[in-house]
Amino acid sequence: MKNTAIPLNKLIASNIYARYSGILSLSDIPLFLVDTNGDILLELIPSPNFCTHICQERGDHVCPDYKSRFASAEEGSFVCQYGLLNILLPIKVQDETVGYIAGMQVYSQDTEYQKFMIDVQSLKNNKNAELEFIAKSISCLKTVESNKIKIHEQLCGHIAKNISIDLSESISHVDSDVARLSIEKEILEKKIIDLEAKNMSLVINPHFLFNTLNCIARIAYFEHSHTTEELIYCLSDLLRYNLKQEDKLHTIASEIDNIEKYLYIQKARFKNRLEYTIDVSEKIKSFRIPNMVIQPIVENALIHGITPKRDGGKISIFAEESKEVITISIADNGNGFPKEVLDKIQKCDNKSGLGFRSTNNRLKRYYGECYGLEIVKSDFSGSTVTIKIPTQLIGRC
Repeated sequence: MKNTAIPLNKLIASNIYARYSGILSLSDIPLFLVDTNGDILLELIPSPNFCTHICQERGDHVCPDYKSRFASAEEGSFVCQYGLLNILLPIKVQDETVGYIAGMQVYSQDTEYQKFMIDVQSLKNNKNAELEFIAKSISCLKTVESNKIKIHEQLCGHIAKNISIDLSESISHVDSDVARLSIEKEILEKKIIDLEAKNMSLVINPHFLFNTLNCIARIAYFEHSHTTEELIYCLSDLLRYNLKQEDKLHTIASEIDNIEKYLYIQKARFKNRLEYTIDVSEKIKSFRIPNMVIQPIVENALIHGITPKRDGGKISIFAEESKEVITISIADNGNGFPKEVLDKIQKCDNKSGLGFRSTNNRLKRYYGECYGLEIVKSDFSGSTVTIKIPTQLIGRC
């Protein structure tokens, strides 16, 4: 089969992340899509800094441990030279490997001791990196219980099989094959439900969660850990706001307050790799907007625009009022949308995802066809997405 990289790239362009967002929420262990050349096409769950900035020769290419397994056609779980547990599962179309689902990059409880045997000075000399950065990267490497590792392995296996099915469907027009693949997809969906059932123990009463977070915040206050205290309170408020699923209008002020807490937490995570500014006047903040409209656009800018860049970037949120229209802009200096994704979004392709279609429909349902989302810019210098709403609900178009 020739040119197999093309359907794999098309699948990514159709927003594979949104397609598997439900099952990806079952794990926080790294997982990424890689082609047969070792180029990382998409990070579904980000890899640790140690792997991205120290082990890999460049941020968008796998480390030598993975490359050696490509050459020997080995697959499954393996332990890298630093003791990290990894996984490599093939994506196959007509018995040909066109890519891999890979990741894990964690210590098991049996291999954690190897974390403390890494020669930091040797890495400094070989990688030309600061000792402090290397030490912090190593300290952030996770140790994961065996049951979570097993669940993540099953998750990777299901995604690899499902992608293989999607690719096969895209190049096959034989009715019998389509029927067979539909049955296999149904089986996979049932397995996903089983995985979700295994994680039901993670579901916690919201009031218990908020009370616990507030208790931890008070402990942090008495221990003079003020940054930790602030992060916990922000997380508590963010979770509480996100649970407000009622379909009604909220003030732009409450939406912006929620965004500020979200970005504050992300800033603590990404540090100097993330900068952000918010410039919305008090007058504009008094207007109303459907809840959770701005946050998905900001999250998209962070995940798909800023995160893939080695040096990070900046997100700017600003608003203006003109001719009875309020325009809220979310701009980033990331990598921009791939052309295929941009074309599908602009054509309202049902498979384009990214939450744009549903958010755009919500806005149009409230305000009319003249309003909604628009991608006004997307190129190598970044993207700008605008949200347009009227200053008054009367006079809908």
